[in-house]
Amino acid sequence: MTIYYSLTFLLLAAEMVTFCLLVFPLPYTIRKNVFRFLSESPVVAKVAYALKISFIFVGILFMDALQRMFRVTAEADMLKTNQGMQDVRTESSIAARKFYAQRNMYLTGFCLFLSLVLTRTFYIILDLIHTQEEYATLKKAASLSYTANSKSTAGKEDQSKQIEDLKKKLAESEARSRDFETLKKQAAQQATEYDRLATEFNKSNGLVSDKKAD
Repeated sequence: MTIYYSLTFLLLAAEMVTFCLLVFPLPYTIRKNVFRFLSESPVVAKVAYALKISFIFVGILFMDALQRMFRVTAEADMLKTNQGMQDVRTESSIAARKFYAQRNMYLTGFCLFLSLVLTRTFYIILDLIHTQEEYATLKKAASLSYTANSKSTAGKEDQSKQIEDLKKKLAESEARSRDFETLKKQAAQQATEYDRLATEFNKSNGLVSDKKAD
């Protein structure tokens, strides 16, 4: 295997390890910190830019391996049609070339495909983390609102109780005032009746002076 296909194989192995780390079930806090670092770090951004350039070269290798595989397949088909010129060494050489071409095509193709999978998986998990953060914020706001409403409801209940107590006290005060007015009227009536009876008693006993004679 040539040096660039060896590097492609190492890149494919690194992609597989990275994918396993992305889907590994980590705690939410650790996952959030890791993905925040990966999405905001300038060093990671430079590494990602270099990887994009390397994937361009991998794509070129994929196209080259695909063309070689088609060419070797065409040579193999041509050899089968020429039965008189059949040779064991030629067949072995073509089979080996076909194997290497297919191996290189699958190697570079899986490397490109896994790069797309990694990119999409990374952004899906990042969106999930942002959604969880927004949900936690909304949940906290809803909890605070519920607490404030509960306190407001409790305050309104206390106010209503105070109002009811004041109404009761006012009703008792009005009742007492009415009772006092009633007693006052009864006392006035009793005093008037007493004066009338006293006047009649004095008249009957001749104790009333004649003001006209005076």
